[in-house]
Amino acid sequence: MSDLSALTFEAALAELEQIVQRLERGDVPLEKSIEEYERGEALKRHCDALLKKAEEKVEKIRLSAEGQATGTEPLDVD
Repeated sequence: MSDLSALTFEAALAELEQIVQRLERGDVPLEKSIEEYERGEALKRHCDALLKKAEEKVEKIRLSAEGQATGTEPLDVD
């Protein structure tokens, strides 16, 4: 298994989708299924962490009463 920290979100998601497809087919031996599942869980956590970082970088623009940009503030994702 390769190091996840080097994977981009897109690459990790693509690998995760491939794992899901293989597991859904059901033609993977039990031991390999367990390994695939564990890799999938690690990929999911990696994707979640990358998304969290991206969310923290997103800002929303504050507008004045006249509609002019006055600055930014963190995006409220709750």
